[in-house]
Amino acid sequence: MLAITPDDAAIEVFGGVDTHLDTHTAAVIDLVGRVLGTEQFPATASGYTALLAWMRGHGRLSRVGVEGTGAYGAGLAHVLRDEHVDVIEVDRPDRKTRRFQGKSDPIDATQAARAALAGQRTGIPKQRDGRVEALRNLRVARRSAVEQRADAQRQMKTLIVTAPDQLRAPLRGLSATKLISTCANLRPDRTDTATPATAVKLALRSLARRHQQLSTEIADLDELLEPLVAAINPRLLAAHGVGADTAGQLLVSAGENHDRLASEAAFAMLCRVAPIPASSGKTTRHRLNRGGDRQANAALYHVVLCRLRWDPRTRDYMQRRTKEGMSKKEIIRCLKRYVARELHQIITANNLALAA
Repeated sequence: MLAITPDDAAIEVFGGVDTHLDTHTAAVIDLVGRVLGTEQFPATASGYTALLAWMRGHGRLSRVGVEGTGAYGAGLAHVLRDEHVDVIEVDRPDRKTRRFQGKSDPIDATQAARAALAGQRTGIPKQRDGRVEALRNLRVARRSAVEQRADAQRQMKTLIVTAPDQLRAPLRGLSATKLISTCANLRPDRTDTATPATAVKLALRSLARRHQQLSTEIADLDELLEPLVAAINPRLLAAHGVGADTAGQLLVSAGENHDRLASEAAFAMLCRVAPIPASSGKTTRHRLNRGGDRQANAALYHVVLCRLRWDPRTRDYMQRRTKEGMSKKEIIRCLKRYVARELHQIITANNLALAA
């Protein structure tokens, strides 16, 4: 490591890190963007410590831009935060920059450092050491189980379409619940698997039992998730139209340190319900933000659908706006924006109540 002279310690420097599974490549630049050095470190606890010491060896470290703070850079971001270093989430360089400058880990690390210097990116990484992170982990397992269960049910219905008539006829009119139960109880002859009729019975039974097993797994996860969501933010869970699944998704999207979202407008931008300018020449218009968290947007959509069915105020709003000539899609977009404002206040108010 370089020795720091008194003059060097006064130099303000900025860091950038290109993260990968096994290694992280770091770069340090000064206030005018000159590259002071690049170095590669192992993606381990000792490597994170060495990386930070190397950066500080070039001067007074102001900010560090890190790619992938929610993936390969999560461990490094945690160490930097514990060392009171400002960490900025940066995106990979755009295609135009890569086309002119090439692609390598040192180049990407330098671009991350320059993004931190210029203030082009100001996103603060999520903290991943609290109850919201525990909630996220459980939700990953639940979502996977839900998707696999839906796949199993679709595959069953596909097999029934091409099944022999004597099997297809009694199964086609059954409800989903009855179909799963009936197929799970099939008793085909395992010695006759070469016959298509027997093989389809075996396949249907296997898929039905998989569906049942996944349903049990989802129910077990729900028993863990609902009390955890209620413990994190009971007011959010009590909001009209907000269930445990919706509340859990919004909490995960906002993060443990949701104060990183400067305003409810920032939360709306995160949830893909904020309008952004799309004007040109004499045309003045706005369009919806297409970035952000799609799952958070879906959660707001479910809240709006629930309120349209059960909330008189929301139904009155729908009728009034319809008379004004707005389409149903446009009205739902407006409602999602209003819901985002309301739920953001609940999320931040809960944080203030805990602090008090």
